[in-house]
Amino acid sequence: MITITALIEVKPGYDRVMANALLEVAAYVKENEPTTRGFFISQDMKNPCLFTTYERFDDQEAMDRHNNSAVVARFFDIAQPILAGDVTLVSANEVSAK
Repeated sequence: MITITALIEVKPGYDRVMANALLEVAAYVKENEPTTRGFFISQDMKNPCLFTTYERFDDQEAMDRHNNSAVVARFFDIAQPILAGDVTLVSANEVSAK
């Protein structure tokens, strides 16, 4: 299993816009990406402008398909102007899962 963890921070006042954009991706993934095994979204309890996603893919091909999809491109079109800084991405091989 391949994973991506993303840390995304938006400018103050844009937390709802980001949440909605991420939820749009999640809905698409649920309906259209059977080889994306999980797409988790979290919003920081103290800083509502900070989001984390955790994504699980069967393999590199599944991750590439997701990352090159129209829904991800649309997400970045929405996100780019409201980001408070660079998105931190960590791609990894999953070692353990419960």
